[in-house]
Amino acid sequence: MADLRIFSYMPNPRIWKATIAARLCGVSLDLRGARPGELADWLWDFDARPLTEADRSGKAGMARQSRTGFSGQLYKTDEFLAAHPFGTVPAAFSPDGGTGIFESNSIARAVARLRRHGPELYSIDPYKAARIDSFLDVSLVFARDGQNYLLALNTGAINDIIHGQAAKAFEIYLDGMEAALVSGHGYLVGDELTLADIVFTAELCSFAREAAHHERLAAQALPMIFHDGVAASYPRAMAHFKDLCARPAFAPDIAPFMEKIEARRQQAATD
Repeated sequence: MADLRIFSYMPNPRIWKATIAARLCGVSLDLRGARPGELADWLWDFDARPLTEADRSGKAGMARQSRTGFSGQLYKTDEFLAAHPFGTVPAAFSPDGGTGIFESNSIARAVARLRRHGPELYSIDPYKAARIDSFLDVSLVFARDGQNYLLALNTGAINDIIHGQAAKAFEIYLDGMEAALVSGHGYLVGDELTLADIVFTAELCSFAREAAHHERLAAQALPMIFHDGVAASYPRAMAHFKDLCARPAFAPDIAPFMEKIEARRQQAATD
């Protein structure tokens, strides 16, 4: 039996916070899900699975109007909504399905606490753990702005105001990460890898999805925010990101994804 079950759209860089931590800490995960456009055809539940025709006719009472990121109806059980009152994914569950854990940073914390071996990613020292939390909280603020930006790109609703807000959020986030790495310790919190570093990496990967929409940006005469020149402005932060992406616990998720992103970025540069 897995230590934690996670239901989400895939690929989703934000669940990589949990999968990377799980590889490092010897925690077993049960991942369930599909591409975003396919989740309307899934039953949202602890036992998440593709809907059958019998499900559709017999579970009409579970049809819920979708909200952010989805359109139309979604099929969510009462048990799912009791465990996940905001009704969002990623959605994690304890092995018996009795406890729901929502928000990707909290799911990653759960994995770190379930640690069987490997690094102590979420320190037992209360002050160090609180500092890790500080980076995780800042990352959530950045993630919210990034999500608004990516959703606008996905729907074609992008404009210079949304772009400007995202660019400012990106600047503030990387300014802070650059400053945190000036100490020379090599990591965001102390001398060892923590959840702060993992979450930072996953959030930059998530934001990098803007490259998939370079045509829409070009149509609005808007520049890419996460472009090749970012490393010159934030050398420590981007070197840290590059180093982490290549590590064995990170690469299985990140390498194929970032290869596609880089191909899109290069295409944008030549268009």
